[in-house]
Amino acid sequence: MHLPLDSISFLYLKFMTFWFYIGIAAAALTMFGFIPQIVRMYQTGSVHDISVLTLLQFTLGMTLWAIYGFYINDAIVIGANLVSLTTLIVALGLYYHYHCTPQGPGIQAEER
Repeated sequence: MHLPLDSISFLYLKFMTFWFYIGIAAAALTMFGFIPQIVRMYQTGSVHDISVLTLLQFTLGMTLWAIYGFYINDAIVIGANLVSLTTLIVALGLYYHYHCTPQGPGIQAEER
């Protein structure tokens, strides 16, 4: 029993749509993965438990993924990684800002 060509095309399209949405979900989770950390750094004014090496590693990784996205001409890969890269740059900026600010138990964020 063979399926008509239209049925095969429909199944292929439905399968590819599924993977498209998986890609979108993965991109959204990746793009906004550092937002909670950025909010916490901003609210507490502290980066004492943040690893700058991790931030730099992810920044390099997102940069390379974006370059790869341009190479394969994939808008989802490009967009997701450029947005992720932007959030990481913000996180790095906050890290260096608060890292250079005096911190201690007697210093409140408002006093800085």
